[in-house]
Amino acid sequence: MKTIAFLFVLFLGLSGIGQAQAVLNVNIGLQPVWGPVGYDHVDYYYLPDVEAYYYVPEHRFYYQEGGVWVNGPALPGRYPNFDLFRAHKIVINEPTPYLRHAVYRDKYSSFRGHQGQPVIRDSHDSRYWEIKEHPEHGKWKGNEGKHKGEGKHEDHDNNGEHRGEGHH
Repeated sequence: MKTIAFLFVLFLGLSGIGQAQAVLNVNIGLQPVWGPVGYDHVDYYYLPDVEAYYYVPEHRFYYQEGGVWVNGPALPGRYPNFDLFRAHKIVINEPTPYLRHAVYRDKYSSFRGHQGQPVIRDSHDSRYWEIKEHPEHGKWKGNEGKHKGEGKHEDHDNNGEHRGEGHH
């Protein structure tokens, strides 16, 4: 009986059935066009210039108001000219990083004022085309049969408000 059990386990191992399968967690389609290029999965972006976080799965900003962490669909009004496309973003893939804010503030304080990080909007990499706000969304293979104008680029300010075409 032990021989049969051993052969069965050996068969499972050789056939690949018994191997653990790696699960790819990809959320490119959820990432904002102002996010940095090069990441298949992002939970949060830390924005050192304003000491705020952006939670990609829910499209929410986390920031402090009166010493308490709150969240909303946009940055607070005290940042009217903050440019998400130019600001440096740090990818953080752990739950609720804002609860360890002192660690991230200290670790990434040297990135304050840094600009020039390549962003998704400006990338011609086809993996980003699935993002509806990407200028090349109309070329995405998942777009077959969809309205042709859907892939047009429209620019938005840091609060997600439409600014019209061609303003970068």
